[in-house]
Amino acid sequence: MSKTQIESTCASLLQELEIIWDEVGETETEREKILIEIEDECRKVYGEQIEKVKEERIRIRQEIADSEARVIAICSVMEEPPILGRQQHQSDQQSGRSLKDELVKILQKLEEMEKRKSERKTQFIQVIEDIRCVRDEINGESDETCSSDFSIDDESDLSLRKLEELHRELYTLQEQKRNRVKQIQDHLRNLESLSSVLGFCFRETVTKIHPSLVESEGSRSICNETLNKLASSVEQWHETKIQRMQELQDLVTTMLEFWNLMDTPAEEQQKFMNVSCNIAATVSEITKPNSLSLDLLQEVKDELCRLEELKWSKMKELVLKKRSELEEICRRTHIVLDEQDIAVENIIKAIESGDVNPENILEQIEYRAGKVKEEALCRKEILEKAEKWLNACEEENWLEEYNQDENRYNAGKGSHLILKRAEKARALVNKLPAMAEALVSKITVWESEKESEFLFDGNRLLWMLEEYTELREEKEQERRRKRDMKKLQGQVTSEQDKASVTKPQSAKKGLKVSTNKRFVSSPRTDSPHSAKSITTPLSRHG
Repeated sequence: MSKTQIESTCASLLQELEIIWDEVGETETEREKILIEIEDECRKVYGEQIEKVKEERIRIRQEIADSEARVIAICSVMEEPPILGRQQHQSDQQSGRSLKDELVKILQKLEEMEKRKSERKTQFIQVIEDIRCVRDEINGESDETCSSDFSIDDESDLSLRKLEELHRELYTLQEQKRNRVKQIQDHLRNLESLSSVLGFCFRETVTKIHPSLVESEGSRSICNETLNKLASSVEQWHETKIQRMQELQDLVTTMLEFWNLMDTPAEEQQKFMNVSCNIAATVSEITKPNSLSLDLLQEVKDELCRLEELKWSKMKELVLKKRSELEEICRRTHIVLDEQDIAVENIIKAIESGDVNPENILEQIEYRAGKVKEEALCRKEILEKAEKWLNACEEENWLEEYNQDENRYNAGKGSHLILKRAEKARALVNKLPAMAEALVSKITVWESEKESEFLFDGNRLLWMLEEYTELREEKEQERRRKRDMKKLQGQVTSEQDKASVTKPQSAKKGLKVSTNKRFVSSPRTDSPHSAKSITTPLSRHG
């Protein structure tokens, strides 16, 4: 109802009251009194209404102020700039907007901020719960304080900055969790591999550490205690693997020595071939199941016991065999055994009587064989040259015999092969002086370095070369003497032919034969320099 309507109504009522008063005959005094009462009552009613309106205004303003304060507080907690303030309030009053409109507006803002705060807090709660869960997994126990300076009930800081800090803390914990999960997986793989090699029960061992580790589904324990136990088990099993590997390699080394010593057939060795192949393997290379199990070690030990018993029954045979091998090595390398080396007869008697340990004899023989092999290495170059020189000397002897054969050109079938050999022999014989000279030079240097004589089948090779050189020179002198005799014989024959021109032909012929018989005689058998007496240096010193 508008103000004009109120005034019109009051005027109408006052007019109606005047009419009634006129009919009744009220005095002016009475009328004034009544009007004063009406005016007082109206003023009272207006006053009451004014007070109520004032109170409402105060309430609304207070509610606006409280709402603004709550909005500002929420903005402060969330570290966002306030969307309301004194300037905004003054602009609303200047624009003529009522308090109720202002209240509606601020309540809407408050509702919006409360909703954003609730959503923000939900994010905080989720992150904090995630942090708590990850920490519980890492620490293996419930952690009441998920962050050093924040809890779920704390609303003093709901800023994006704080939320980001919690997210970073969660990410760090999740990264730590991922690393732990990877460590757990690596430890489990190592344990599984070690258990397979050592013959242990993987599942039983892992279950003792933590039951969740053997479950294919669900999360596994990644706490410090579990991780430490796994690392300790891996280290312990790795040490066990190293110890067993060393023990097995020692056993296999001994077993191979027995096999080589007794020439064990390949069929008997085949059973332990997978074991013997690990004799030089590293720890990481041994990966086959049960390759270091206690059962396998016991099998190898049993085999060693069997070989040990078998060794004594074959020891005599082994000693003789090794002695024969040593003699063969000496024969190939042209080394003569010293007198101190045990004779075969003495070896057999010593073994049969039990006066000596056959193993000691074997060690002596093998030691001597090793020394002979070492000596053969430093003699190799000279021995090769000596063999070539001896072969050339043999060809020289063959060529001399061939040249003395009067029927060498009438050999018949295969004569062309003999002629070819003779050509090669002549070429080789021409090289003999240079070969001998080079060999003497090598031997001289060797003896100077070693400060010992170079022996060839017990004879000093340098003396053999010197003797050969002397014999060769003597032989050359013999050849020259024969050529001179032949030349002289030709001259005498020519003179005789001239003196007997008048004699009968038969007489000349008989004289020629006689002359030939006189000058062409067979080589002196008593001369050490005759062709037949000069043989190879090796045969002379044999």
